Amino acid sequence: MTSREKRTSGERTTDVLSELVAHLRHNRTILREEWVRRITESRLLTTMTKEEIFAEATSVFDNYVEVLETGSVEALQAYARNLSERIIPRGVDTPEVLGIVLLLRDVLARSLFEKYQGDFALLNRVLDAYEPAANRIATTVAVGFVQERERVIRQQQEAIRELSTPVLQVRERLLILPIIGVVDSERARQLTEQLLRGVRSNRAKVVVMDITGVPSVDATVANHLVQTVEASRLLGATVIVTGLSPEIAQTLVTIGVDLTKMNTVGDLQGGIEEAELLLGYKVMRLTESAASEASN
Repeated sequence: MTSREKRTSGERTTDVLSELVAHLRHNRTILREEWVRRITESRLLTTMTKEEIFAEATSVFDNYVEVLETGSVEALQAYARNLSERIIPRGVDTPEVLGIVLLLRDVLARSLFEKYQGDFALLNRVLDAYEPAANRIATTVAVGFVQERERVIRQQQEAIRELSTPVLQVRERLLILPIIGVVDSERARQLTEQLLRGVRSNRAKVVVMDITGVPSVDATVANHLVQTVEASRLLGATVIVTGLSPEIAQTLVTIGVDLTKMNTVGDLQGGIEEAELLLGYKVMRLTESAASEASN
């Protein structure tokens, strides 16, 4: 095809799209109502009211027509992200979003068939111009929704990780890090970051890391734990490891960790007592305390 033929073809496509956009805008109300009806019949967006669905359908329809007119998807991308932020927390899933976009495509295509059914050649030209744009729009909305959903999932996962490895201040300059459950490389990295932030923000001098609830660790995770102890030491905090099982101790020995260089105590209570001694606290029974005060 020569450059002149390409220009002519492009001009024809532009003319067809202009006519298509004019048709959609002229029938905006009817087409939106038909689309909302189809959404309701298909039992999509059931967590939203009919008024909310109609409001969102209006915005999507107008963005849809704008893309057909301008060829730019930037405004649609921004709206898709905004829409996703609002509907994902309400339980709307990816298949629902794809479903409503495909329903709109079907509603508009049926409208075009009805308008141009008397001129098959013109109908073909209209569909040739419409289908690539409609596919691009559907992809844009779907990708925007999936990206936002992935972002939300990452945030939720991060929140769950933080809840699963809380750094607790039980006394001035004393922190406790209870670790429960399976520790993989990602979680080990995350708990190291949390602990070091806690040491710095609380100016901690002693940390009790209790791993009683950890069933096992592999060599990679064991190395992470050792590195956590060393990193804390560089920040000025002594780490006391409690709840060390024979299996984990064997793993540490296997990878060459010298356990004599790690401050380990049998259980959490013993670890806290050791930490208080390091901090200069003296724990006394109430009867001892009363006797001491009486003698003074």
